Amino acid sequence: MAAPWPAATGAAAVPDGTLGTMDYDLSPEHALLRDTIRDFMETEVAPVVEEHERQHRFPSEVVQRLGEMGWLGIPFAEADGGSGMDTLAYAIAIEEIGRVWGSLGLIVAAHTSLGSSPLVVAGTPEQKERYLRPMASGAVLGAFGLTEANAGSDAGGTRTTARFEDGRDGGVWVIDGSKRFITNAGHAGTYIVTARTGTTERDEAEISAFIVPAETPGFSIGRIEDKLGLHASATGELLFDAVRVPAADMLGERGSGFRTFLKILDGGRISIGALALGLAQAALDASIPYAKTREQFGRPIGSFQGVAFMIADMATEIAAARQLVYRAAWLKDQGREYGLAAAEAKLFASEVSSRATNNGIQIHGGYGYVTDYPVERFMRDAKLTEIGEGTSQVQRLVIARKILDLRVV
Repeated sequence: MAAPWPAATGAAAVPDGTLGTMDYDLSPEHALLRDTIRDFMETEVAPVVEEHERQHRFPSEVVQRLGEMGWLGIPFAEADGGSGMDTLAYAIAIEEIGRVWGSLGLIVAAHTSLGSSPLVVAGTPEQKERYLRPMASGAVLGAFGLTEANAGSDAGGTRTTARFEDGRDGGVWVIDGSKRFITNAGHAGTYIVTARTGTTERDEAEISAFIVPAETPGFSIGRIEDKLGLHASATGELLFDAVRVPAADMLGERGSGFRTFLKILDGGRISIGALALGLAQAALDASIPYAKTREQFGRPIGSFQGVAFMIADMATEIAAARQLVYRAAWLKDQGREYGLAAAEAKLFASEVSSRATNNGIQIHGGYGYVTDYPVERFMRDAKLTEIGEGTSQVQRLVIARKILDLRVV
């Protein structure tokens, strides 16, 4: 795909003196991926969504199918067990999955952006071979343990600790504490978690990262949250009771965990923006035919300005959100700075998703408020996108600081 946004102001001249062009079309490869995932989601997955959501049942069988098709490792190199595609392909996949099933989109996003990507960024060759390859190939699901009961947006407030014990084979780190609101809790085979390993020279918490296999003694799953939406995804508590992790399973250098996860969150915002985009599109897809066929006062409700304008606003904002999300993904693929673009995309797409899904219910009227129609589920699911990967308020702080170049940390 050519640049989905001008690289700079003004038009660059090409060698023959003519003006360069901008191509907003997806490449044939990206279009094929989109169509393939859309067909699979609509024909094979859509029929089981409502049953899983009502029963709050994790879709293990569907996740396994996605892994077999290579969709749990889309942006990772083939050498690491992935599909060898790019971030834009990954964003398209999350959008299409989320368009049919928000819970499944979140499961895949958390596995890919949060559970697996830290190993890409900071893993040693041995760690990539042992942990990343099974995750990228879809054999093992991943999860990311950062948030705690008293450390959400303030990730530096981590209270989980890791102390080093010297010994054979390089020693071990002993982890004690807990994590909360962790997506894929209880279903992941590998967890990447943060813990305090000391205090810095600035008298701040030294945060390091560790790889914790699910079967590690002392590690367990606590409460599973009963949530507003995304009922088929598991969000729960991780408990660490003297969990002994080999020194070789520290991810990155000691004290580098916080910096690593800031990088990971930049990429994760693209996936949450894509999920929000899919949910918004789902609301629009449901509202258009309803507005054309539902009649009041002898004519379709879509012929009334109040409804027609809601449809117009939904379509326009979704188109704008898509450009922001795709642009952030494209910048990442180009190896360019994308943190600002990712925060902008996540902020705008998530708030568009809430507005679009709310309008979807309004257009459906009383039917939108009952579970016979899926628009109420879209709205409940969309709310998470304004909270996860940094709240909308945190995104505004990130954006403002990057624009104003305020060095806070």
